[in-house]
Amino acid sequence: MFLALALFGLPAAAQAQESNPPAPESAIVVQGMRDRPSNWRQAETDHVLVISDGSEKELARIAHNLERLHFLLSVLLNRVDKPDNTLKLRITLVGDGAEFDAMDLRNLRYSPGPYARAFPEPAYYDPREDGAVFAASRFDQKVQLERGQSLAGILPDLIRATTPETVGAPGVSGENPGTSTALASSYAGSIARFGRGDPLALSVNELAAPLSAEGRIYAGYARHFLVTYFPHAYPRWYVDGFGEVFATLAIEGDARIEYGRAPEGYRKILDKYARTPVADILTGRTLADRKAGECWTPFHAWALTHMLFFSNTRRGQLHAYLATIAAGGSMEQAAAAFGDLGKLQAELIAYDRGKLPYEQMSYPADRAAEPIVRRLSEGEAAFVKGRLELGARIAIPPASTDPKNQKQRSDSIARRDGWLKGLRRDAARYPANLDAQLLLAEAECRSDKGPECATAASRALAIAPSDSNALAWQGIAQAELALAAPAGERTAKLKAARVTIARANRADSENPLPLLAYYRSFADAGEAAPDVAIEGLMKAADTVPSAPAPRLLLGQALAQRGNAPAARAALLPVADGPYDTPEAVPARALLAGLGQ
Repeated sequence: MFLALALFGLPAAAQAQESNPPAPESAIVVQGMRDRPSNWRQAETDHVLVISDGSEKELARIAHNLERLHFLLSVLLNRVDKPDNTLKLRITLVGDGAEFDAMDLRNLRYSPGPYARAFPEPAYYDPREDGAVFAASRFDQKVQLERGQSLAGILPDLIRATTPETVGAPGVSGENPGTSTALASSYAGSIARFGRGDPLALSVNELAAPLSAEGRIYAGYARHFLVTYFPHAYPRWYVDGFGEVFATLAIEGDARIEYGRAPEGYRKILDKYARTPVADILTGRTLADRKAGECWTPFHAWALTHMLFFSNTRRGQLHAYLATIAAGGSMEQAAAAFGDLGKLQAELIAYDRGKLPYEQMSYPADRAAEPIVRRLSEGEAAFVKGRLELGARIAIPPASTDPKNQKQRSDSIARRDGWLKGLRRDAARYPANLDAQLLLAEAECRSDKGPECATAASRALAIAPSDSNALAWQGIAQAELALAAPAGERTAKLKAARVTIARANRADSENPLPLLAYYRSFADAGEAAPDVAIEGLMKAADTVPSAPAPRLLLGQALAQRGNAPAARAALLPVADGPYDTPEAVPARALLAGLGQ
């Protein structure tokens, strides 16, 4: 199979290693109202947790197919039955593009392309330190290359042209005078209400290509699989293209799966846009050339990656190219693995004009079990979007002397505080909802609001006294308050915070949040972390391998201990990863300080 490359077996870096409660009567009424089932459902499998407000049938199919895709990738990359302690990817499927855009989910750690303007990325991905999240629209879209004429505009005229309009005389089918005008107006009014999925919302003489919503979801999961189970430094085009290869996943019955088929309309796209030179893609020069992005699309990323995967001669060169980058080499150095890049360009042009291969695989149906589906309560559903929004809302630019940056920072803080105010109000409406209180505690703590975080964590603990996350946020708040306390009280308060964090770890030893909190309680205090804290940090990085924050902490800890090789292994995927992240700049600075 074309993806079974030894490169992907490289070891992971981590292996180097109070508000007042309501009156009783109102509490009963409110709780009864807010425990009603919502329109949102959750489907859970061994590796994904998918949430959607669409149909249960659609949700179950997508979640099941994602588990099938996980098994397929595990076979292709030789990971079947390997130990797996990574956290499940949390996927949220929202409504149409307008609803998705209204959430303003600014990607901080995911920036595909850059692609031509007609190809906005309809997805959000954030490899967070407490588990990666992914969101996408569940409605198909289309890429419009050349505008056509909408049927909504021409249909009324067509009706008038084909219907008798003789005043005072019946039409061919016996209409009264004026019927055709009324009919045309009726059609026009109906079309104005049609959505983009309705037949009469189509255009004629239009040049367009479809973008499958499910294809975006499968591509997103494939990218997540790659950077989670094989966390290395990658060129962006490769991670983008890797996902696109699996975007056309197709299932036949319960025992056959197909991948690698060409996406619908790809030749239209390749014909429409001038080709970006392969040499510029492989060397990374396109990332510094704004104009180059005007010709590069997900379909181009698919074509290049597809050819290199399926070519027996080029596959080994791809292997060498990726290995050079994973070891810290530049893309320019790595591109030498392909030899004459002009010849590669000619091969690619000939390749996507020919009959393109794809593969099918039979598999035991029990290797990808049906998902468990349940309906969320109204209280749970009320915070689905808030959990997604959290990452973008609390991100604040670092302090700077630049007036422009100061203004951006000030605006970001104002937006965050406004969002927090709304979240506090919403959480107060659901005092018995654990998800609401945990989300608020996290938002307060990550916004450096220790007292407010402690209050929200206490509410969560009142609902679930042994919840690992609630205990962790309480311990994090305690540590933050300890560092702000007078010097004479700091040691005792930090000790108490670590006791709480240890309780969180005992409640769930696989939860990375207490492990990270325990290490930070030493690092933030300027104290040398004990061995057990470093070991916990390694475990956390191994639990969320795609998250840059734990890897940055691990790299810092290992560098301080003089273990430069292990520090480099931890930092390279962050410093030279496919997408720029807030953690990339400090990771590069650390790498530069380590030397060769």
